[in-house]
Amino acid sequence: MSTAVPSGSNPPASAASDALSGGPHPLYPHLFAPLDLGFCTLPNRVLMGSMHTGLEDKAADFPKLAAYFAERAAGGVGLIVTGGFAPNIVGWLKPFGGKLSWPWEAGKHKQVTRAVHEHGGRICMQILHAGRYGYHPLQVAPSKLKAPINPFTPRALSAGGVERQIKAFVNSARLAREAGYDGVEVMGSEGYLLNQFTVPRTNKRKDGWGGEAPQRFRFNVEIVRRIREACGPDFIIVYRLSMIDLVDEGSTWSEVIAQARAIEAAGATLINTGIGWHEARVPTIATSVPRGAFTGITARLKPEVRIPLVTTNRINMPDVAERILAFGEADMVSMARPLLADADWVNKARRQRAADINTCIGCNQACLDHVFANKHASCLVNPRACAETELNYLPTKAPKRVAVVGAGPAGLACATVAAERGHRVTLFDSAERIGGQFNLAKRIPGKEEFYETLRYFAGRIEQTGIDLRLNTTADAAALADFDEIVLASGIKPRQVAFPGSDHAKVCSYLDVLQGRVVPGKRVAIIGAGGIGFDVAEFLVHDGPHSDEQPHHPDPARWRAEWGVDLDYGDNRGGLSEPRPEPPARQVWLLQRSPGKPGAKLGKTTGWIHRATLKAKQVRMIGGVEYLGLDEEGFRIRVEGNEQVLPVDQVVICAGQEPYKPLAAALADSGKPVHVIGGADVAAELDAKRAIAQGSRLAASL
Repeated sequence: MSTAVPSGSNPPASAASDALSGGPHPLYPHLFAPLDLGFCTLPNRVLMGSMHTGLEDKAADFPKLAAYFAERAAGGVGLIVTGGFAPNIVGWLKPFGGKLSWPWEAGKHKQVTRAVHEHGGRICMQILHAGRYGYHPLQVAPSKLKAPINPFTPRALSAGGVERQIKAFVNSARLAREAGYDGVEVMGSEGYLLNQFTVPRTNKRKDGWGGEAPQRFRFNVEIVRRIREACGPDFIIVYRLSMIDLVDEGSTWSEVIAQARAIEAAGATLINTGIGWHEARVPTIATSVPRGAFTGITARLKPEVRIPLVTTNRINMPDVAERILAFGEADMVSMARPLLADADWVNKARRQRAADINTCIGCNQACLDHVFANKHASCLVNPRACAETELNYLPTKAPKRVAVVGAGPAGLACATVAAERGHRVTLFDSAERIGGQFNLAKRIPGKEEFYETLRYFAGRIEQTGIDLRLNTTADAAALADFDEIVLASGIKPRQVAFPGSDHAKVCSYLDVLQGRVVPGKRVAIIGAGGIGFDVAEFLVHDGPHSDEQPHHPDPARWRAEWGVDLDYGDNRGGLSEPRPEPPARQVWLLQRSPGKPGAKLGKTTGWIHRATLKAKQVRMIGGVEYLGLDEEGFRIRVEGNEQVLPVDQVVICAGQEPYKPLAAALADSGKPVHVIGGADVAAELDAKRAIAQGSRLAASL
């Protein structure tokens, strides 16, 4: 196995040059080994995995989609897979969603394939039939069973209807070839239609398309076989196989093997790994999932088939990918969100510049959360993702002296983009390190990836020549000579008044997360927003909380906590009994407003936070009236009933207020003053908004 470069260091330039001179890559020989598919050769082992962006759904957005994929092709990706396109109307993800079923629809796709091919890339179109996951009343499925995450009940396909769906897949693949795609990916996982045929959970049919396992996956095999016949031998067919369903009545391991072998025999070129159904109650790609937590399931299948296998989920840095490939766990690695975060990921790794990679932190806030809210995807750490035609950091023709006050997410984004464009930037912060609230977030178990963002910004500060002044409190006089002033000074915690709020047991979340207060074994948290949940997570875990190095969670322990069994055991779907470790403290998470705590957390991750704290026996209570704290405990009233919580500490997480002490002093200065990030809006900490706001401001200066 090769030795991978640490993600926080760069080799000398001479070593980077050697990596481009031919022969095995000195750091990532497996990652940059070509992959011979028989009729074509991929230049490396990186597959850009399918991810719906919302740009697929309107013809007017296809120029943006083409620009988005073109940047990833130019960035060196070995093979790109698009977001899902339905093969017909009943297969829509949503009404009027992306579809390829008519000849005239192929024209717009040529923009995408042409843009990718101009950069020497290859691209496959994913054919995705939503089945009972389609958010519309026309949905169909193998059986009339409503999905728990969908209000619509599907119509059960007749035998003739099954045949029509197969023909629709073949037709869509043929049109994809005509549009210039190098191949297709057949979506057979994540609980979509093909996966619904595969498992007894959703296939209750008594005909030739249901019953025993070979009949349940016959539908999928026929689709691959007929696509191969229709599209010829030199067309890439990727099959996305659900290797672990993570739902009751899913596939057994022997059934996964049997389906993989049948798909191979039917003519697939590659088998990609699918992990979990959308209705599964196990997180699969969120930041709390350890890196490479599921690659072992791909490794188990590898001896069972001859065609290359692609592994996936939470692979975000070159050393992680190289280790997986070197251990023989897969032949390729699939990454979707990491290539949202940094289109040049592959080229940077190839040039041995891993420290320059803008690492995906797995937050889901701007990608999946946007898509599920019917907005275009973007990326928290890279606002240009899916906005390549409208947000560009072009060199300025009129360099200015720019002062940025505050080195939190908003200030870092603004300062580095402005400096990249050629402005002379000075960045002030009163703290001893950059990062602002990210220095708190990185200490939360499951949010260790924030270290990577801070590493990236530190590198950008150095590369762009920013004058960084830490341990410096800027005042109006210090800013007098600047042409533009940006206030990114962040927030201050909101105070809460109740009888005893000045008691020694009461502290702020800043005191806890910065280590000034070590809470006892019984803690009440006031405020159940994002910070309250983070503090609860911090308190129920014992473990290292270093400010210097991330402590990445152990995948085996994480799988045990969530009940994931890569060995399958006697269970279908790869599920086992969850074994959460006991909490380090007894915690009450309280909110004044009625209703379920955490209701405003991220659409795709909020349930994970609630489930985690529930497993750690955290009591989450809404509609709380705070009566006071004394030596007996914290007195509260809920639904008219008073109770005393025997706490050692009460931690205040009741929101934030903008902190911008310089705003008034600069109001009459005559200088352009811009307020961004938490200093602008601090209702709830929002790094996505802060980084986007800072980047867009810098692009406009």
